[in-house]
Amino acid sequence: MNHVTVDRISPLQRKLILVMLDVTATTISFYLALVIQYPNIPLTQPPSFHLKGLIALTAVRIGIFFWFGLYDLIWKYASVFELGRIFKAVSLGTIAIIGIQWVLKSHRIPGRVLVVESLINLLAIGGIRFSLRLYRDYLIHLDNRDSTAEKEPVLIIGAGDGGELIIRELKKNHRSVYSVVGLVDDKPSKQGKLIHQVPILGTIDDIPEISEKYNIKTVIIAIPSASGNLIRRIMSRCESAGLHSKITPNLSDVLMGRVQISQVRNVAIEDLLGRDVIETDISSISDYLSEATVLITGAGGSIGSELARQITYFTPKSLILLDHAETDLYQIDMEIRQIAPTLTIHPVVADVKDTLRLNQIFGELKPTVVFHAAAYKHVPLMELNTEEVILNNVMGTRTILELSGNHQVAEFVLISTDKAVRPTSAMGATKRLCEVLYQFAQDKYPATKFTAVRFGNVLGSQGSVIPLFKQQIENGGPVTVTHPDITRYFMTIPEAIRLIIQAGALAKGGELFILDMGDPVKVVNLAADLIKLSGFSESDIKIQFTGLRPGEKLYEELFFDKRVLLDTPHKKIFVTRPFDHNLDHLDPQISLLLDSCYRVPSTQLKETLLSLAYQTFPEPEMAHSRTR
Repeated sequence: MNHVTVDRISPLQRKLILVMLDVTATTISFYLALVIQYPNIPLTQPPSFHLKGLIALTAVRIGIFFWFGLYDLIWKYASVFELGRIFKAVSLGTIAIIGIQWVLKSHRIPGRVLVVESLINLLAIGGIRFSLRLYRDYLIHLDNRDSTAEKEPVLIIGAGDGGELIIRELKKNHRSVYSVVGLVDDKPSKQGKLIHQVPILGTIDDIPEISEKYNIKTVIIAIPSASGNLIRRIMSRCESAGLHSKITPNLSDVLMGRVQISQVRNVAIEDLLGRDVIETDISSISDYLSEATVLITGAGGSIGSELARQITYFTPKSLILLDHAETDLYQIDMEIRQIAPTLTIHPVVADVKDTLRLNQIFGELKPTVVFHAAAYKHVPLMELNTEEVILNNVMGTRTILELSGNHQVAEFVLISTDKAVRPTSAMGATKRLCEVLYQFAQDKYPATKFTAVRFGNVLGSQGSVIPLFKQQIENGGPVTVTHPDITRYFMTIPEAIRLIIQAGALAKGGELFILDMGDPVKVVNLAADLIKLSGFSESDIKIQFTGLRPGEKLYEELFFDKRVLLDTPHKKIFVTRPFDHNLDHLDPQISLLLDSCYRVPSTQLKETLLSLAYQTFPEPEMAHSRTR
């Protein structure tokens, strides 16, 4: 049965009731103050100055209460913030009455009466409003008590702010299917304490015993900033107890406004890789994105679409979404229009190699910031299509760079990859040449700030291993991994994009930024974790090794030489110059490479491509690289 009926009156009725209660409270406070200060004063037939003073006092207080918005707040959610607002309103009302009496040289209400009246009035006004919350909490308690037997008992992991918020949300939501039995936390100082009358029952290591004692089948991990290792430890305890695990959202997603912390979900593979909060300097990002006309190439792809989503939060003047794939472009265009309905959006179907079409776009739409994410990225597939990856990645990048310089774009950010470091694939070699081309552009067009950002694999991107593994698990296995020792750097797409946007704010021109991807992860471990998260064991779903694919490396690297990395103001972004020696002789060779596409055999084309890429390595690394 739902006992909560307080919400059924209209807003106008609620406001009128509060006004009448405040008038009554002010009247009672006034006469109580008179009695306290002047015990012998006759109140049955109050002198006219008492009545006039009361009317003036009430009018001032009610007027200031309206001014402070005390009648517009939802008092069933009242907290310390609302109490502070009441205190300010009552205090200002008292000061106003004193000021009015001083100006009019009238002392109808003695000062000491006003002081006492203010204290009583503060208690009365606050009591009226907080009683609404207490009444609502009482009704919710009745609802929860009636339905507790029907709810599933859960255990909360983490007795911090996240755990407190989850308990509060579950308690006030009478439709919730969960009833919180207790919490666990590793901090000794919290043991035996209560949070909203819910006890802290032990530590993470006690999860199996606690779940058995209280017949718990589900736990909620409420540690928004928990590391991947901590979540693995929690999952291990839950697995040994046969518990189903849910988790609060990543704190970064909460801060970006994507979700609320109370929206629990199943544990995902991203949670096991780490949940560090990516801090960003909002002010510096706004300086170059706010009111800018931003062009994103490859806007329909995984990186480009997330760039579009996050850039909308910085209120650009307009957003140009450019992609050659019509369907992908349509989807992100529709999504951004829902996220930011007032933002001017220009969806552009175009090929980054088409100089005439792009020149028209730059001339008409006049972008001031360009994020170049368009590229072919699938290593094995591009090994079979060398000509296309050279033209799309190298020629396309050169075209966008030159047009950005010619049209005096303020800032250009190139999206690069760890596969550009000592590449063995055609795709990696093309991205290394792109890192050279933007440096050429910086020298040729100094008015534009050209920069590049290099990072590793992103989870959930088109063509990443996670969707493939999930599909293979759904099909009953096996899950295919190319080699037992193959490792990769991983980061979620939102995390990578936050750092890319932040790197753009740090750019002065010509830098190569490298993102801190954390520790590399064995892909076989990723596959094993995903099998467990899907509710299976490795005896149910086998892992099968298939051998390295064409162009694939066992290990990826983010930099040529760690000694040349420099810190930036952001702890997860490093910077280095892409090269210090003169590579101007490569420019005509790159032009010759582009002209050779479709004219020479693919194998010869790839040899030339790799040879050019190796010439761009820092001098101390060249000999070493050729032996790898």
